[in-house]
Amino acid sequence: MIAGALFYYQRHWWFNRLLTRLRRLRQPKYLFGAIVGGIYFYWYFFRTLGRGGRSAGIALDYQDVAQGIASLLLLVAVLLAWILPQSRAALSFSEAEVAFLFPAPIGRKTLIHFKLLKSQTVILFSAIFVTLIGRRWNGGDFLLRALGWWIIFATLNLHSLGCSFARTKLMDRGLSNWLRCILILAAVGLVVAGIVLWVRYTLPLPPAMEGNPDLAQLGRYANDVLHSGPIPWLLLPFRLVIAPCLAPSAGQFLLALGPALAVMALLYWWVIHSNVAFEEASVELSRKTAERVAAVRSGNWQTARKPKKPGRSPFRLRPTGLPAVALVWKNLTSAGRLVTTRAWIFLIWIVIFAGFALHSQTRQAGGVGAGLAFFALMLAAFSLFWGPQMLRNDLRQDLPATDVLKMFPMPGWQVVLGEVLAPAAILAAVQWLLLLAGWILFPDQFNGHSITLGQRTCFAVAAAIVLPCVDLIALLIPNAAVLFFPAWFQLGKDGPRGFETTGQQLILMFGQLLVLALSLLPAAAVFAIILLLTSRLVPAAPGVLLGGVPAAALLLVEAGFGIRLLGLVFERFDLSAEILIQG
Repeated sequence: MIAGALFYYQRHWWFNRLLTRLRRLRQPKYLFGAIVGGIYFYWYFFRTLGRGGRSAGIALDYQDVAQGIASLLLLVAVLLAWILPQSRAALSFSEAEVAFLFPAPIGRKTLIHFKLLKSQTVILFSAIFVTLIGRRWNGGDFLLRALGWWIIFATLNLHSLGCSFARTKLMDRGLSNWLRCILILAAVGLVVAGIVLWVRYTLPLPPAMEGNPDLAQLGRYANDVLHSGPIPWLLLPFRLVIAPCLAPSAGQFLLALGPALAVMALLYWWVIHSNVAFEEASVELSRKTAERVAAVRSGNWQTARKPKKPGRSPFRLRPTGLPAVALVWKNLTSAGRLVTTRAWIFLIWIVIFAGFALHSQTRQAGGVGAGLAFFALMLAAFSLFWGPQMLRNDLRQDLPATDVLKMFPMPGWQVVLGEVLAPAAILAAVQWLLLLAGWILFPDQFNGHSITLGQRTCFAVAAAIVLPCVDLIALLIPNAAVLFFPAWFQLGKDGPRGFETTGQQLILMFGQLLVLALSLLPAAAVFAIILLLTSRLVPAAPGVLLGGVPAAALLLVEAGFGIRLLGLVFERFDLSAEILIQG
């Protein structure tokens, strides 16, 4: 009777959730987003379902090695579940579920069954999603791969629940979190040290690998290590769980399915027979979750976030001066404890000392310094596109509080300037740090040409001048999208999700890239003209520096016009008149 009621609740919960999403398509913003999102998911994932994967799967020579590496990763995930969490066991229930289920004549085992049943849907969708992503690089039968991933995720879910019960029992018996972590880390350290010593003295490095080994030699050696001594017994339960997902055929999948389900059954027995009181902690968890959701929906982001320890201010805020500086100070403070002068000085010294140490040993290290230099410069280039999307402590964060911002005694352009300067400063600081690393580590010889210190300096200085200006333009574009299309921005993790919201994000991303490219065209033209005119007068490196200065100045002029325009839009912006109801 009770089981039927729980199944009824679960069935209608998902039906109402689906019905809500279908009704949401009546709004054009969700309908267009659903069309674009559906096309994207079909083109990227679903169009190859009936044709088979790009390959037949992992090569036979590397299947055992891949299974061993995957088992090691699964072992690390299991160990982290015992080391990191600090709280008591708490099952996540909504406030409505707590109000109706906890006073009901339902035992703890029934509540655990209900939670496990509810989590299976999320696990199943996660398995399907990971399988769709993996099909672009690894073939195999889609259904078998999805079932294999479901076994892995379901096993991890059972272990996480049982682990939380065991941690609670240890806390009830007086074992503190710190002592538990120390004991587990000490045990893991002893096991790892023993394995390393055993491998060193039992399996010496083969002579064929002392020079420049190929991938096959490395795979054979790794396979010998994973199948010798105590390692196979240590990884045995994890190999049993991984085996169905990596099975190359249906027959081998069926053979591997039984042991994997046996491991799941043992974990299930452990969870069900763990007599731990979790009701009080679950009620407290549901209350905190409901408070965060209500705070997000009401726009009170500071309440929605978990309380953090107070950190140092990025700089001293004076009582007088440009009002926009106060917004910069606020956004830098909200960015976290790393945005402090002390932290950046520490990072700069690390880059300088480590950079010069690697640069002086570039030849002996086999080009490690040069590789790090190219990697740092590549990250600096990618930051122009991903940085403005990741750093959202601007109008995108303060959108629900625009009525408060409009009350400040400052014109709209100062509000926009103060909002975008903080993420621009953080992004520019990261890029300068990467440029410093690239300047120090860049090799003296590149593609047969000698690169002098003066040439490296000219290129680095030109990039250091231009990149912050590009950052300012790149950050103004999403902030302009917030003011012109506020209903297309999600107000937090509890906003609607699905094909439609993915399509919305894709439309916004491509629109922002198009506007950024058009904004950079005038500066690129000025840079090219000056570089062409000075090519006969000065070498290439000083010409790049001479062309970068006016290009940066033109970008600043564009940014100034953009800030003024967005200031006027912000002054006329009325949040209550926009469609901001999500769901």
